[in-house]
Amino acid sequence: MASDTQHRTSAGGSSGAAPIAGIGLIVLACLSFSVLDATAKYLSASLPTLQIVWVRFVSHVFLALVLFQVWKKPALLTTKRPLLQIVRAFCLLGTTVFNFLAVRYLQLAETMAIMFAAPFVITALAGPMLGEWAGARRWAAIVVGFVGVLVVTQPGLGGMHWAAIYSVAAMTFYAIYALLTRQLTATDSSAGMLILSGIVAAVAMAPVGLSVWVMPQDIWTWALLLATGAFGAGGHFLFIIAHRIAPAPVLAPFIYIQIVWMIALGFLVFGDVPTGTTMAGAAIVVASGLYILYRERVKGI
Repeated sequence: MASDTQHRTSAGGSSGAAPIAGIGLIVLACLSFSVLDATAKYLSASLPTLQIVWVRFVSHVFLALVLFQVWKKPALLTTKRPLLQIVRAFCLLGTTVFNFLAVRYLQLAETMAIMFAAPFVITALAGPMLGEWAGARRWAAIVVGFVGVLVVTQPGLGGMHWAAIYSVAAMTFYAIYALLTRQLTATDSSAGMLILSGIVAAVAMAPVGLSVWVMPQDIWTWALLLATGAFGAGGHFLFIIAHRIAPAPVLAPFIYIQIVWMIALGFLVFGDVPTGTTMAGAAIVVASGLYILYRERVKGI
C-alpha cells in the first residue's frame, strides 16, 4: 500500500487544500444519505423494505449510466481489481439493506447510535490497510464526537430496541465499504466505482425485490421511490471523490455530522421534536468536526 499512499500524495490528495475539500464533500454526502434514509423510512410505511432497496439501486444505475454517457465511454466499466469491486459493492448493499431495515423500526437519530462506531473502526483499520495512521489529536476529536452522539442517543436509558442489531450490521458493512473505497481510488475511476457498485447490487437484489413487489399507489410514491437512486448515487459519488482526495482518518469523524441532518429531517418530516439534550449532543458533534477542520487548515497553510 506504500505505492498507493505515494500516488495520492503526489496527486495532491493528502496535502494542501485537498483534505478541506474532501471534508466539504463528505458533509454533503452525509446530507444526501440522510435524505435517502428519511425517504426510505417514509416509503416503508407502504412498501416492502427490500423493494425500496432494489429500486434504489436500479435507479442509481440508470442515472449514473445516463450522467456519464457510458455508451460513449465503455472503458468506465473496466476495473483493475474486479474482486475488490465486487466485495465493495456487496458491502454497500449490506449497508443499505440493514440501514433501511433499521429506519423502518427506529427514529432517524436512533439509527445513528451504533452506526457512529464506524469512525473508530475506519480510523483503526486505515493504518494497517492504507498506511494512513491517525494522530492523538484526531483520535481525541473522534472520541469527543462520539461522546456527543451518546448524549443525543442516550443508549441504555429505557433499553435498546431489538432492531438496533440492524444498525450493528450496517455499521460493519459501512466501515469496510469506506476503507475499500479509499483503496480502490488509487486504481479505478470514480464514475466506474459508482456504476459497478450499483450494477452488482441491483442484479443481486433483483430476485428478492421482484418477489416482494407492491405497486406504488400514486405518483408521489413513485417519485420518491425513484428519487432514492438519485440520493444514493449522488451521496456515494461525493463519498468516492472525498476519499480520493483526503485520507480516511481525516474524513471519518465527519460522519458524525449526519446526526445533525437526521435530527433536522426527523423534525421536519416526522415531527420528532429534538430535546435540549439532543441539541447539546449535536453541538458537541459539530464542535469536534470544526476542530479537525481547523487543524487541517493550519496544516495546509
